[in-house]
Parts: sequence; C-alpha cells; structure tokens
Amino acid sequence: MRKMMSSVIGGFTILLLSACGSKDAAESDSGAMAVQGVTDTEILLGSHTDLSGPTAIWGVGSINGARMRFDEVNAAGGIHGRQIRLIVEDQGYQVPRAIQAANKLLHRDKVFAIIFALGTQINNTVLPSQMEAGIPNFFPYTGARSMNEPFHRLQFTQRGVYYDEIRAGFSYSVSTLGKKSPCVVYQDTDYGYENHDAVIDQAAEMNIEIVATAAHKPTETEFTATVLRLRNAGCDVVFMGTVHRDTVLILEAARKMGWDSVSFVGNDVTYGDVVAHLQSGASEGFSAFGHIAELYRDDDLSDEVIAWYDRYAERFGEKPVVAAIEGYRGADIFITALERAGKELTHDSLITAMESITDYEDMFGYKLSFGPNDHKGVSESILSVVENGRWVTKAESVSY
Repeated sequence: MRKMMSSVIGGFTILLLSACGSKDAAESDSGAMAVQGVTDTEILLGSHTDLSGPTAIWGVGSINGARMRFDEVNAAGGIHGRQIRLIVEDQGYQVPRAIQAANKLLHRDKVFAIIFALGTQINNTVLPSQMEAGIPNFFPYTGARSMNEPFHRLQFTQRGVYYDEIRAGFSYSVSTLGKKSPCVVYQDTDYGYENHDAVIDQAAEMNIEIVATAAHKPTETEFTATVLRLRNAGCDVVFMGTVHRDTVLILEAARKMGWDSVSFVGNDVTYGDVVAHLQSGASEGFSAFGHIAELYRDDDLSDEVIAWYDRYAERFGEKPVVAAIEGYRGADIFITALERAGKELTHDSLITAMESITDYEDMFGYKLSFGPNDHKGVSESILSVVENGRWVTKAESVSY
C-alpha cells in the first residue's frame, strides 16, 4: 500500500513541478527587486484547505479564525502600510484538487506564502514543488513529522506532532495509569502509519509487548469485527490513529458490545466536540493528547478570551472550536513576524523575523518558540478526557 501511494504521489508531484518557475524575487521594469505577492499596498497569502469534505470542520474553523485576525489588523491600518489579503481554495481533502489549487496559488495568483494548508497526504504531495518554487509553508493543518523532518528553512509549524502525541499518550498510560496490554488501531494512510509507528517505537523503548494491531481503510464504516478482535486479545488500552469519523464508529462499536474495561487514547485529530458530544455516551472517558484545549463559554476564561469568543460566535454563528483558536493564533504569529520583518519585506526577512520569536504567548495561555534551527513551535502535549459530554483538561506539558 505504501509503495502504491508513493507511486501515485510521485506522479502528481511531477505534474506540479512542471508548472514551477516562480522565484523569491524578480527584477521589475524599473530595475528594483520585486517580491512575489508583495506590493506597496498588499501582502498576498494563499491557502488550500477542506471547506466541503470530510475534514471541513478543521478547514472552515482554521480559515475563519485566520480571517478574523487578518481583518482586525487590516482595519487598524495593516502592516507597514500593507493590507493582508488571503485567497482560499477548497481542495475537499483530495490530492488532485489540492495540486490544482496549489498551482493556481503559486503560479497564477503568485502568493507570497502558503498558510494553513490542510492534510498530511496533501502537504506531503505538494510541498516538494512548493519548496522548489521558493514559497514558504506556514502552519499547515497537519501534525505529520514530515512538516518538520528533515528541517527546511521555508517550513514552520505551530501544532503538536501526531507521532509525539501518541508516544506521550503511551508513556503516560503505562507509567501513570498502569496499563499493561496496549493495542493500536489505525488508518491505512500516511497519517495512520505515523501513529502506528509511534506505538511500536514507544513500546520498544519501554520494553512492552503490543498485544494486537488493526488497520482499516479511511472509508470503512463497520468496526464490530475489529473491536471484537481487540477485545478478545485482552487489550486494556487502545491507541487510535483515526480521525473524527472512525473514532466515533469504533467507540460506538465498543459500547454496543459492552466493552467498558478498556481505555481509548487518541491524538489531536481525534479531539473535537463531535467526539465529546455523542448522545450515546460512547466517548465517556476517551482521552486525547493535543496541543490546544477546547474552550467552553462557562469556563474560567479571561475577559479578553470571552470577548474574542463572543466576537467569533456573533460573526460566524457558532462557537469557536479548537481549529478556530489555531487559525487565529497562527495568523497572529504571522502578523508578529511581518511587523518584525520591517517595511522591506522579503522571504528572507520574514523567516529571520519568525526565527526571532522565542517567547510568544497567545491570549489563551499557550507558549510557542522558534529559532534558526527550530521551526516546530510546540514540543509538549495536553491531556484531555471526555467527562459528561465535554472535554476536561487533566494534564499539561506532557511528553515522552
């Protein structure tokens, strides 16, 4: 399966490479150096994300949050006299559509940078050509290791790494909760493999045997046989390389067969209201290790956060989910870097400015740090557990 996917990706990448030809700067008619996507009055950014497909809950939320912050700074006069304009393309979480969208943004729109591109497989496919074109990739909506490894000067992230989150969850479950018979269920995708590898690697480091593993297609909808096999294997904790949809289906299958002696543990992708709010109660006790905790209006929030929460709800007609927080924060970090980069904006000046942000703290209380050799931003996880239909934070700064 991995070989077949790599072959398909290679074909798509060639298509994207053939369209490449943009440079960081080109000489204008007057002899001055012009930077793609930057004029005296505007900074043009692009995003290809899922606004209509299976992960639209993340795509819509992150773009809404980003637009909200960009609109705020534009209303206040912009950055060094320039307005920020964001062009968003809906790729529906599909690789072919993402390639078309990226080509448009890079070569027709000629954006200065790509921001909030969604999807592990999609970023893995598009990034080689984007890097060849010299266009930076900021804050992709994926926690894949490939967004940070190997290090690339044009890539920055601001979210937890799935691999790290699952390893942290494994270590915590064994060392703190005393689990002895771990299992893993995961999608047969690049994303799923990262979670599977995390479980295997952490088990080897802690000298613990994996009792059972189970893989499934992203489109699979029936998990009774899978859950039965895991139960019969004697698992006392199941680590999940799943997304919202299959997470819910697996939890419901376990509930229906009365398997309540096991713990289910996921990463950032399994974290969301759609999982916590199951009317059946199947998600009660479900744990997730992520980088941002869900907000509730009746939490002990600061006045600043409450005001932001209400502005978002009024503008978009719904409460801000984790994706909205991440989008707003990512836009704010980007704005901070633009301010530090100064009036003479280039890709080099922006990257140098980003690397100077070593002590950023957002209004929600999260801290991030970057540096010349560290574009990762986040290095620790937050443990949240579903209790009475909502997420409750149980531990912070968890690592392995």
